[in-house]
Amino acid sequence: MLKFRRVPKIDYLGHEGTYYSLMMSTGLTFGTISAPFGLNRQIIDRTQYSHVVATVIGSAVVPTMIANAFFTPKHLLPSAATRSEATATVPGAAEPAS
Repeated sequence: MLKFRRVPKIDYLGHEGTYYSLMMSTGLTFGTISAPFGLNRQIIDRTQYSHVVATVIGSAVVPTMIANAFFTPKHLLPSAATRSEATATVPGAAEPAS
């Protein structure tokens, strides 16, 4: 009988788990490998290849936009004070607008 190891639970705060899932849900690796393979082996033609590539890119962009718009773990982002301090230490950086 097969036994599967359990993945340990990671204690994410709020929607972090959803954010990370959406960011990693893209099919870029599989799509970028399979599309040229199909084109080179003449399984698909150039028009189908274009559709596959557009779909692969869309499948990466849409979840990323949703994750960043609704599920960004805000407690991991630097505060406004930290950002202004970091900008002040960069030579030649413009002052932030008030």
